[in-house]
Amino acid sequence: MQIYPAIDLKNGQCVRLKQGRFDDVTFYGNDPVERAGEWIKAGATYIHVVDLDGARTGNGENLEAIKKIAETYKVSIETGGGIRTMRDIEERIKAGVSRVIIGTAAVKNPDLVKDAVKVYGEKIAVGIDASNGMVAIDGWEKISNISSLDLCRKMAGYGVKYVIYTDISKDGMMSGPNIESTKKLIEKTGINIIASGGVTTMKDIENAAKIGAEGVIIGKALYQGKLNLKEVIDKFEKR
Repeated sequence: MQIYPAIDLKNGQCVRLKQGRFDDVTFYGNDPVERAGEWIKAGATYIHVVDLDGARTGNGENLEAIKKIAETYKVSIETGGGIRTMRDIEERIKAGVSRVIIGTAAVKNPDLVKDAVKVYGEKIAVGIDASNGMVAIDGWEKISNISSLDLCRKMAGYGVKYVIYTDISKDGMMSGPNIESTKKLIEKTGINIIASGGVTTMKDIENAAKIGAEGVIIGKALYQGKLNLKEVIDKFEKR
């Protein structure tokens, strides 16, 4: 199972939000390149980077920081936040990103996903962030009228191979991911689901592995020392 340590960027700094609220921010340093280096030193082979400013505004405000991580380290990076056009995707792939995550645009402009998959194949992933089973958009500030399951099925039909699924109520709360909802998506769509939101303990990761999740994204638990990345990678990624 792939382990994805997370770096969330806001104004070029490493942060974590609680339940996606931009007014509930904890700062964890102003050097994302240095932070990425720490994860790589611990054995990370894939890093999950979110441009929080971009998610809100649609502008790639932290693209330079992402580019610098890719230039500094030979590590796979998946990134999302503010991906609205084919040009946005192209810019990130040119910057050295391995996988681009389309979130809000998958709801507002699904043809973008369809077109992007035709051009970039497995380099395209979709981020599905849910609140009570419904997909949230625009940096989690609005709730759409499409369910996470329906969107996941639609994306699978377009040829999307990877979905990052986050239950917003769990994000940053360190209470474990929504295993039940994640399992439902895996069973009903057959797509590679990466579990995100609330991953805090080894048991959380074991639970995700048991339901067949492709991987887990770990954020706050690493920053607060609740999980040791090297131990997690040794147990779940290298076995």
